[in-house]
Amino acid sequence: MKMLHNIQQFLEDLAEVCQAEWGRIFGNTGVLLIFFVAGVGYPLIFNGIYVQENLYDVPVAVVDDARCKESKRFIHKMDATPEIEVRFEAGSMAEAERLMAERKVNGIIHFPSDYGERLAQLETARVGVFCDMSSFLYYKSVFMGANFAMLDEMKQIEFTRYGLTGITGQQANTLVNPVGYDDVKLFVPGGGFTSFLIPALLIMVIQQTLFFGVGMLGGAAREEGTQLASIPPRLRRRHHDRVVLGRTMAYIVLYGALVAIDLFLIPRMFNLPHIAQIGQLTLFLLPFLLSVCFLSITCSSLFRHRESGIVTLVFSSIILLFLTGFAWPQSSMPDPWRWLSYLFPSTHAVQGYVRMNSMGATLHEVSFEYLMLWVLTLLYFATACLSVGTGVRRRPRGKPHRSGAQGK
Repeated sequence: MKMLHNIQQFLEDLAEVCQAEWGRIFGNTGVLLIFFVAGVGYPLIFNGIYVQENLYDVPVAVVDDARCKESKRFIHKMDATPEIEVRFEAGSMAEAERLMAERKVNGIIHFPSDYGERLAQLETARVGVFCDMSSFLYYKSVFMGANFAMLDEMKQIEFTRYGLTGITGQQANTLVNPVGYDDVKLFVPGGGFTSFLIPALLIMVIQQTLFFGVGMLGGAAREEGTQLASIPPRLRRRHHDRVVLGRTMAYIVLYGALVAIDLFLIPRMFNLPHIAQIGQLTLFLLPFLLSVCFLSITCSSLFRHRESGIVTLVFSSIILLFLTGFAWPQSSMPDPWRWLSYLFPSTHAVQGYVRMNSMGATLHEVSFEYLMLWVLTLLYFATACLSVGTGVRRRPRGKPHRSGAQGK
């Protein structure tokens, strides 16, 4: 009977803390904007911006100082690629540079005057490709279009040279293509920027908005002297774990819906890779959400003002995004940065989420990331309990304590 009574009291304490935390959340307009508007709006905006995935028919200017049939053939091949549109044929590099400065083209292709002569003498000829680096996608499209045309032109040149030696037909084809190959883009067939970037951003949006919202609640409570308002009197001297779990339950209920929208629904709406088994992906995301909640509760006790969270958010978001390894592999990071990245749930969540949802990995195949998320969950649960206990023992500063949950 005593055990049943303890369990009943435990559940009642969780429910009371959870209800009080909901009161703080729904009584604070800023937190509601962060949780619901930013939490859903940012993924929709990001996907809307990059919905096209790739850029096609990027305008370029050609400077053909060679004026030979080989350069003309190369130009026609580039214009035939889906990535490039030859918009202008400039008379000089100065004119082409002016066109780029006026934003009329996003790339320049230059054929030097000795291009045809060097090919005729069986020497290596060069083509200059200059890309507009104001956007990575301009560089990607111009470089890829020129590269595809170059590869095809190299085969044509080799066929011509073999023909001069009397080697033609199937024999020449075998020499030009000794090993046949097919270009297959694994996991991202379109090779688009969205499928590469957005999965990492979705995880970061979940972590950073939850962290910012909880931090805003903590800063507002410090400003108003209401740190103890959401803690029942009987839990202020002991059972701080119940306070942490009750608050976490309030966040989990709200953010469970946001996670379903951001990580399950939005990839399907915008046709991003989504091949993970829903059950296994849900199990993987559970420790991620718990660890972020406990980390947020831990850090919220450090915020003295409600706007302190936005400073932390702006400072940390880009750093944490690159520490996830989505753009630069973790194996190539200096050891101090790699070890630092292990302290943040987003690092392991991005690695596991991308491998499961884009590459079809199972929960067993991301066992390291899954284990690390549970380790962080236990670590930050302990620090969250410690921070709540420290906050209860510290005498509130500022306004006198009020019993009701307050928020602005």
